[in-house]
Amino acid sequence: MARRVLPETDSTNDEAVRQFPGLTGPTWILALHQSAARGRRGRPWANPAGNFAATLVLPRRMPAVLAAQHSFVAALALFDAFVATTGRVAPFALKWPNDVLLNGGKVAGILLESIRQGNELAGLSIGFGVNLAAAPAVDEIAGDALRPVALASETGAVVSPEEFLDFLAPAFARNAAQMEQYGFAPIREAWLARAARLGQTITARTGTNTVSGIFETVDETGQLILKTPKGRHVIAAADVFF
Repeated sequence: MARRVLPETDSTNDEAVRQFPGLTGPTWILALHQSAARGRRGRPWANPAGNFAATLVLPRRMPAVLAAQHSFVAALALFDAFVATTGRVAPFALKWPNDVLLNGGKVAGILLESIRQGNELAGLSIGFGVNLAAAPAVDEIAGDALRPVALASETGAVVSPEEFLDFLAPAFARNAAQMEQYGFAPIREAWLARAARLGQTITARTGTNTVSGIFETVDETGQLILKTPKGRHVIAAADVFF
């Protein structure tokens, strides 16, 4: 996969859209500084100096379900990169739909966005934000969000953004190749083995509804399954809170 390292951009996902017409294959866009970083639903994403901000651009047409399942591939790739960086497995866990936890705090997030040409999904951008060097200040995050943590302070591992990409890029390629060859099932199984709060009560909030229940599983397409007193709820997209 090609790599492009930028000293600064507004957002690596926005940069992906601008560069998309000239890309001939999967490309990593790494920015050492973002002036307008954002997360899901357009929320601001705090990006202190030394942290990791990159987008993998996949110039490939694919069904919407397959595009969404790349979130699980990305999460597993981050998990593998953290293990390779630190030599430790136990502190890390995956939070549906798009976060990585370290000692129970949020160390990384993933942002999937489709790239369209006309009415067609022409490609996918997968944004990665990782607190390598420093965690955002508490007043920079929503009051009900998980506490932010940084890799350096929690594990003692000091790694530059470019060095972290050396771990992340092959990890993503490896997991993506597995899904390409065997489908989503082994990715789903591997993700569930690393899932945070599986079998415990969690709360899922959509734009209009809040549901609390036992985190039972994710289904064969990647949707969240909650077991509640009123039955099983299948949730395609939501913010999850513990």
